[in-house]
Amino acid sequence: MNGILSGRVAVVTGASRGIGKGIALELGAAGATVYVTGRSATPGRLPGTVTETAERIGELGGTGVPIVCDHRDDDTVAELFARVRADQGRLDVLVNNVYNAPASARWLGKPFWEVPPEAWDESFDIGVRSHYVASHFAAPLLIDNDGLIVSISSPGAEHYTHNAVYGVAKTAVDRLTADMAHELAGTGVTAVSLWPGIVDTELLQMVPPDADGRRLITLPGEGAFDLNDAETPHFPGRAVVALAHDPDRRSRTGKPWRVADLAEAYGFTDIDGRVPRTG
Repeated sequence: MNGILSGRVAVVTGASRGIGKGIALELGAAGATVYVTGRSATPGRLPGTVTETAERIGELGGTGVPIVCDHRDDDTVAELFARVRADQGRLDVLVNNVYNAPASARWLGKPFWEVPPEAWDESFDIGVRSHYVASHFAAPLLIDNDGLIVSISSPGAEHYTHNAVYGVAKTAVDRLTADMAHELAGTGVTAVSLWPGIVDTELLQMVPPDADGRRLITLPGEGAFDLNDAETPHFPGRAVVALAHDPDRRSRTGKPWRVADLAEAYGFTDIDGRVPRTG
C-alpha cells in the first residue's frame, strides 16, 4: 500500500497506542500525513506516546505530527483542527478512536447495579461525545475534500459485550455515524463505523501465557479466547487505508463494517497474512 495515500492528510485520535496507533501507522505507511493525538506525552503504565507513534510514521514513509490533546477539552480540539487547516489547508480522513480502555476494563463483566455512574460518564465523554466534537470541527475541512470519517465501534453494538454501559456507548457511536451520514448526504463525505474483533493491544499483551503458551482471557459476552489468535492493531489500520483509497466508498456510508468483512472485500490481510475473525 506504499504511497497510495500520498498527499492525503489524516487525524487519528487516541493514537499513542492500541488500535489508534495501528491505524496511524498504516496510514503513514501508505504515504499520508498523520496528526496523532493523545494525552500520553511521556511513557506511563502502558507503553506508547504520541511522539513515538509520529516518529514511527516517519520511518514508514509518511509524515507524523504529534499533538498532545485531551479530547474532553473542546477548545483544545478546536485548536487541533485549526492547526490542520493552517498547516495543510485540507483534511481527508478523520479516525475517531479515542477511548479510555483501562477505565472501562475495571467494570468488565459486572451487572449494571455494580457499575457506578462514573463508568457511564467515562464511556460517553471519551468514546461518544469526543467523536461528535472531533467530527464537528473536522467536517468543514472534510467537506472540501470528499473526506472520510471512521469511528471505531464494536460488535457490542449488536449483542451483549462486556457490560451494559459498553454496549449502549457503542450503539450510540453507530447511531452517530448513521445520523452524520444522513446529514452529510450530498457533500461527498463518507461516514462509517468500524468493528474490529479482539485486538491484541498493549493492555491485553499484559496477559501472561499459561504452561501451554496460550494467553487466555475471558471476555463477558464473548467467552474464553486465546489472544495469540487475536488481530493486531494493524488490521483495522489496513481497513481504514482501503476505505480511504476506495473511490466508491460512499456506497458504505452510514453503516458499521466488520474489519474482517472489509478484508475480504478489499483483499488485505493482517500483518501475518491471516484474516482473523474474532468478533
